[in-house]
Amino acid sequence: MAEDANRWCFACGPDNPISLKLKFREEGDRYCSDFVGQEVHQSYDGIVHGGIISTLLDEIMGGYMYYKGHKAVTAKLEVRYRKPTPIGQHLNIQGWIVGNRGSMYDLASQITLDDGTVTAEGKAKIALIEG
Repeated sequence: MAEDANRWCFACGPDNPISLKLKFREEGDRYCSDFVGQEVHQSYDGIVHGGIISTLLDEIMGGYMYYKGHKAVTAKLEVRYRKPTPIGQHLNIQGWIVGNRGSMYDLASQITLDDGTVTAEGKAKIALIEG
C-alpha cells in the first residue's frame, strides 16, 4: 500500500487532524480494524452517525484492495443498519472478498460489538484502477 500517498485519508491518515485514525490488520481471509466512536462522531445522543458507519464499512472493503497491492475505488456501496451503533463501545470492523470478475471485486463487511451483536453490514463493488 502506498501509505505515504494516503497520509491525509479521512479514515486512516496520520497527518489528518480529524482522521478516524484507523489501523488495519489481516486475519485469515479478513481485513480488520477497531474503532470507538466519540461524542464528535455521534448523530442522535449516544449513537454513532450513519455516515461514520458507512465510512468504516467502505474503508474496510476498499482498503483491503489497497492492502492487497491494488489501486481501487468504490463503484457501489450498500449499507444495512441493523441496530444503533453506540458511542463509547469498542467496534470490530471486518471486510472480506466475496468474488471477482475481471477488474471488479465484490466485498462484504460488518461491524460488531464485543458481545457479537452486528450493528451494520456492507456490500461493495470495488473497481481496480491500475495503470
